[in-house]
Amino acid sequence: MRTRTYYRGPDALVTSELFVWRISPPKTFVIRELTNMGIARGDVGRDRPHTAQAAGSVVLAIAVWPVLETSAVTVAVVLAVAIPGVVVATYRRMRPQCWELHATYRNGAVVLYANRDVRVFNQVSRALRRAMEDADPHARWNGETAA
Repeated sequence: MRTRTYYRGPDALVTSELFVWRISPPKTFVIRELTNMGIARGDVGRDRPHTAQAAGSVVLAIAVWPVLETSAVTVAVVLAVAIPGVVVATYRRMRPQCWELHATYRNGAVVLYANRDVRVFNQVSRALRRAMEDADPHARWNGETAA
């Protein structure tokens, strides 16, 4: 049987036999061993540096609060706490939502693929769903269908 390619892009490859997420190091999954695939909104954990910065500002403000004697220092501490908080809140609202493909692979839950570009994400998820359906017409698809 000839291998069919459903999607080939810079970050993923979907064939009738394999799904490859081209990250470093690449993640490779055998199509026939994938079950219970679904879509979820997720976050890859890229907010931690900003959250740590905001938390550090709060800790700094609490630490220096007892020694504050002038209003200028008080204003500086309030700004040191407020500015990182505003930056974090703005960043979280403006960044694109991350989409993830989840599945069961060899009896374990895995994240197959994640992308913030919804168009590319839908192309990859649709290709993977078709590859799974062609490999096993009774394959289970949980969650929303890709557009």
